[in-house]
Amino acid sequence: MIEETATVVAIEGNQVIVKSVIKSTCHSCNQQDDCGSGQIAKAIPHKALTTRFENTTAQLKLGDEVVIGLSEKSVISSALQVYMLPLFAMIVFAAIGQFILVEQQQMHELLALVFAVLGGYLGHLTAKVLQAKQQVQSNLQPKLLRKCSDVITSKPV
Repeated sequence: MIEETATVVAIEGNQVIVKSVIKSTCHSCNQQDDCGSGQIAKAIPHKALTTRFENTTAQLKLGDEVVIGLSEKSVISSALQVYMLPLFAMIVFAAIGQFILVEQQQMHELLALVFAVLGGYLGHLTAKVLQAKQQVQSNLQPKLLRKCSDVITSKPV
């Protein structure tokens, strides 16, 4: 589960709206002072993401910190479908076009290229249909996991 901390910014009935600041990975790197990307990351302001959830956890109030999460498996499977399916279809169609049209029929190689583009487009359409399913869409929605603990105080020793 990919987790992120967010702050409750509004409560509307049984709905809660949370705001999460999108952080750059440069802020966790030890080399950010010596790296050009780290310097650029310092100059660019952080973006905030606002999301609405069903309030299923304990009573939340404004300013509470909550943990939201997204399934790693869902993200990885969607990424594989969206990126690899068109690429795989393009390679297969290019190979078929090369073998049938160019090698056996002695046609121009541009037809094999057209076949490759057609395969990539068909792979894209297939991935789009697969991603539009309701089950996939619901799996890619972040979930409100839990309320963060209140401030931890330690006893003096």
